[in-house]
Amino acid sequence: MAVSRERRVPAWAQIADAVRAQISAGELAPEDRLPTEAELMARHDVARSTVRQALTALVNEGLIVPRAPRGYFVRNRKPLFYRPQQEFRAQPAYPEMDRFMADHSAEGREPKQEIEVAIVDPPADVRKRLNLAEGELAAVRRRIRYLDGEPYNTNDSYFPLAVVQGSEIMNPADIARGANEVLRELGYPQTRTLDEIYIRMPDPNEIKRLELGPGTPVACHICTGLCDDGTPIRVVVNILPGDRHVIVYERDGMELRK
Repeated sequence: MAVSRERRVPAWAQIADAVRAQISAGELAPEDRLPTEAELMARHDVARSTVRQALTALVNEGLIVPRAPRGYFVRNRKPLFYRPQQEFRAQPAYPEMDRFMADHSAEGREPKQEIEVAIVDPPADVRKRLNLAEGELAAVRRRIRYLDGEPYNTNDSYFPLAVVQGSEIMNPADIARGANEVLRELGYPQTRTLDEIYIRMPDPNEIKRLELGPGTPVACHICTGLCDDGTPIRVVVNILPGDRHVIVYERDGMELRK
């Protein structure tokens, strides 16, 4: 059907609306190939530049992906259920897996992670949350977590270097019993957390680490771990692409009545 020349909506937006509606209705399923540019030109009686503008808009929305030279395909969304309250869950039974690995292996998906450790002058916001003095260094464990070969999120944990120097936290490998247990053994049990969630566009480093497409927003979950006396001992910065995650909180009736 040709686009309406009488509507104030631009022709490219009408084409994008039509394809978006097909995806929403299930007429175009995940991994289906869209009609070619030439087919869309003939169907809507428009120029190639108009079709490309519509396709670019849908790519930027994260609805379709280009796969040269085969064309455009409906993106197969497999959201990860991200649960901030998992911080104090028991570790999985298998020591080679952290919480993430255990949860998503059970779903039949293939997880992996890359870990690196560095000694850094922390970013100003992390320094403030850890109450570090100017010039005081931090250790950071940087992780990229993957599902089925696709980077799903980053997890960067910062610790006061003076506390964790020489501990297992400085080893760039998975900690089977968890960093919280290592902190407890060091005399700094993390007993509560302060969670902050910001929704924003990613910075260039985040785009590179997570291989993000154009127009993909992220949730930035910053978790500050505190000891009983209020001493901050850990700051975790999680970056969650908006097209790959559902953030889930659990609350019980007692919490709701407080």
